[in-house]
Amino acid sequence: MRVLVINGPNMNMLGVRQPEIYGRATYEDLKDMVSAEAARLGVEVEFFQSNHEGALVDAVQQAYFDKVDGIVINPAAYTHTSVALLDAVKAVGIPTVEVHVSDPDTREEFRHVSYIRAACAATIRGHGLEGYLEALRLLCEA
Repeated sequence: MRVLVINGPNMNMLGVRQPEIYGRATYEDLKDMVSAEAARLGVEVEFFQSNHEGALVDAVQQAYFDKVDGIVINPAAYTHTSVALLDAVKAVGIPTVEVHVSDPDTREEFRHVSYIRAACAATIRGHGLEGYLEALRLLCEA
């Protein structure tokens, strides 16, 4: 099984960006944690991070051509604004799990809307970086 982990804007700033919300672990720590769990599960995992909406759409589309079996995606701020990401996930038909380190439903009102959720098999929010591991396990069970 091959899983692509996609992270949107500012996720590369983990450990620096609002540590009171996102914690002190870095993006590299996240990748190491997910890679260790993937190895334990016997899953091949790849990572992609961009601050640009079109690059994220391209990564979702490329996952189709690369025959990826599942996607874990944290669209970050694009969760609340990107119909393009929603359409890309719908177009490729790859089982996708939406992940958020914090719980957007407990934050500013504009964060309560997730466009991409309609195309996802599940949403995991507010479980910190552990949410990525939960998403990986969920895809393995599907």
